[in-house]
Amino acid sequence: MKASKSTTKIELPSSGKQTSPAKSNELNVANSQRPSASYSLTLRLKIKNVPGMLGKVTSLIGQIGGDIGAIDIAGFEKNVIIRDLTVKVRDSVHGDSLVESLKQLKDVEVSHVSDRTFLMHLGGKIKIANKVPLRTRDDLSMAYTPGVARVCMAIHSHPEDVYKLTIKRNSVAVVTDGSAVLGLGNIGPEAALPVMEGKAMLFKEFGKIDAYPICLATQDTEEIINTVKNIATVFGGINLEDISAPRCFEIESRLKELLDIPVFHDDQHGTAVVVLAALFNAVKIVKKKLADLKVIVSGVGAAGVACTKILMSAGVRNIIGFDRVGAIYRGRQENMNYMKDWFAEHTNPESFNGSLAQALAGADLFLGLSGPGTIEAESLKKMNRDAIVFAMANPVPEVMPEEAAPYVRIMATGRSDYPNQINNVLAFPGIFRGALDCQASDINEQMKLAAAHAIASVISDSELNEDYIIPGVFNPKIVESVAKAVAMAAVKTGVARKQMKTSEPEELMPGFSSQEED
Repeated sequence: MKASKSTTKIELPSSGKQTSPAKSNELNVANSQRPSASYSLTLRLKIKNVPGMLGKVTSLIGQIGGDIGAIDIAGFEKNVIIRDLTVKVRDSVHGDSLVESLKQLKDVEVSHVSDRTFLMHLGGKIKIANKVPLRTRDDLSMAYTPGVARVCMAIHSHPEDVYKLTIKRNSVAVVTDGSAVLGLGNIGPEAALPVMEGKAMLFKEFGKIDAYPICLATQDTEEIINTVKNIATVFGGINLEDISAPRCFEIESRLKELLDIPVFHDDQHGTAVVVLAALFNAVKIVKKKLADLKVIVSGVGAAGVACTKILMSAGVRNIIGFDRVGAIYRGRQENMNYMKDWFAEHTNPESFNGSLAQALAGADLFLGLSGPGTIEAESLKKMNRDAIVFAMANPVPEVMPEEAAPYVRIMATGRSDYPNQINNVLAFPGIFRGALDCQASDINEQMKLAAAHAIASVISDSELNEDYIIPGVFNPKIVESVAKAVAMAAVKTGVARKQMKTSEPEELMPGFSSQEED
């Protein structure tokens, strides 16, 4: 049997033939990436039924760098076994190369190639489902007209009952304008929708919160503010997502003033909370105090500013930030905006204006929120003893863990294939769960600090080590711990409409009672 190109069908647009905003970056960093489920293919192969042929196929895939996850028999033809192979690759270019190599293998025909990530997204990833049945006329009369009119008038008479009698009590709007989506940039609201659907899935899976993607076809600050203000009635909280800086700061600030429900920009505060949680545990290991740390921040955008603010709230005093131009210091004029003006006034106490590599001398923590390859690994040797590096650019960090290993004691990234993944999903489901449970009007700094302490506390002192300073995202203790801490901080700071009792866990955590499940 000869390989047949004419029978190959690429079922989904993942072959890499089309360019994308991330394509050039993907090509540049391919060698530093490992095979990942995010680039996972299902290959249907017709293999001649003779001994050793499957071994030739798997050996070739291994030589090319693919990671085989499953091999299934899909059927038989005369002298042929049809097999489905699930293979992880580094990126779409790597996947194309693997497929082309298999096509050249004698006695193997590549019948179909399916991109499993695209398959997951077919038709969208979320849906709305009814919580109560509609099977009889009586059901219809109570759920809709005429019975619903009585409920409407009850809310009209007592507006606070909207939390008891509608979806508001457990609903969050995930709002974006598509201007700063992941590492892809300004790709617009339609292209941002798969990310917002994914965010809604995380809210539901981890926090048992119903979240709704809202992708706005405008990047005008005033239009965004007015639109969110006008739709906020439906929701118990607003999660702003992937809105570019510096507009994101003004949008969040204005909406917090206008609305009586929590407004939370996750790119800022979710990142900041998890960074602080990881740092709480890291300093336990290296036996340093937050007030004594010298911190270098690479990337002073939304996340960089928020991380700096929460580190300062926790007691860090010496922070120096860098953007594309260089160090940010008092009096700098180039490439500044009002948030960088704030940053210059409140950080860099000695007005350092040298290079990033120079600033690392005597530093205790490097916090990377910028892009791949920002620093040379050898620069890290200038840091203080027991150095901590959080290199969080995705998919390729500011410095690869393998390169940093000789110079640092604790390393964390944003990636799931290395220890110590700093991932926002550790924070926002529990933060919103707690805020919704106590009907908070705001998510304030004390609530964020409480969330960071709660995340850190999930790891016991006996478990804590250099490769385990932050819990995994599927740890079942995280959301409950964060939600309780956030709700109690809301009560203590006066932003909770519903008073919580620490002795009554069901009262504190109604989102986790069986009655709240769909």
